[in-house]
Amino acid sequence: MRMEENTLSVLKIAPGQYPQQVEIDKDLKALQQAVGGSIGASYPFEDPVAIVYNDDGKLMGLPLNRALRDENGQMYDAVAGTFLVVGLGEEDFASLTPEMAQKYEQLFHQPEAFLKLGNRLLVLPVPDEPPAEKPRTKPPAEHDR
Repeated sequence: MRMEENTLSVLKIAPGQYPQQVEIDKDLKALQQAVGGSIGASYPFEDPVAIVYNDDGKLMGLPLNRALRDENGQMYDAVAGTFLVVGLGEEDFASLTPEMAQKYEQLFHQPEAFLKLGNRLLVLPVPDEPPAEKPRTKPPAEHDR
């Protein structure tokens, strides 16, 4: 069974946030909106997936989001701004399979922070905030009139 072909089920990964599985329209405009500008795509993995990112992200000074690492775990690049992980179909982008969505959700799960030290870039995982810090305050209920 296939999903409707006019939408894509992809992972959207914003700086400082966990990946979200989202449905976007399968057109250039939707992709551009998702990353906030003109899109670039790279294919850093052996799986049939692509990273769709803002091509001018670094020039625009978008916050660095996640490191891209080689097979030895060495960072060779960092993606600036929000990016998508999309599947690759025969000719164009496709929805991620559930397995790929899960795999890349795990790969990019932890938000990362980047520190410039001279000309070196250090990557630090952003620690999860302990849940105790944020008490869940309920908004006042409407029916308490």
